[in-house]
Amino acid sequence: MQINKVTNHVSVSRQIQPEDIKTLAEKGFKSIICNRPDGEDPDQPNFADIEAEAKKHGIQAVYLPVISGKITGEDTEKFKEKLGELPTPLLAYCRSGTRSITLWSLAQAGYRNASEILKVTKAAGYDMSSVVQAL
Repeated sequence: MQINKVTNHVSVSRQIQPEDIKTLAEKGFKSIICNRPDGEDPDQPNFADIEAEAKKHGIQAVYLPVISGKITGEDTEKFKEKLGELPTPLLAYCRSGTRSITLWSLAQAGYRNASEILKVTKAAGYDMSSVVQAL
């Protein structure tokens, strides 16, 4: 499991497995946001399995699925709300991490300028230049 730190409060990653939850707890994560719909790939774990394991380790888990390539304004607003509500640090994940970092980038509009969003996301390993152009 590769964790890509975005800020002191938010990290993103590709799909996690239930057995990764213990490591996340040991690293101090308090919340998980799943941005991947169940059943997207036949071999991915269901969110219910992630959530059950997270509960065992005292981590809050939220299911906020987003269809790849089809992030809506409503998706962004829900993600932004969760960023404000959930205890941190938190980990958002999807298939590759791209949907999660895209949601974070869009949620930062109005709080950070485009160049700062690009710098932060690049340091986390993602190129959000196409997203920032849409801001």
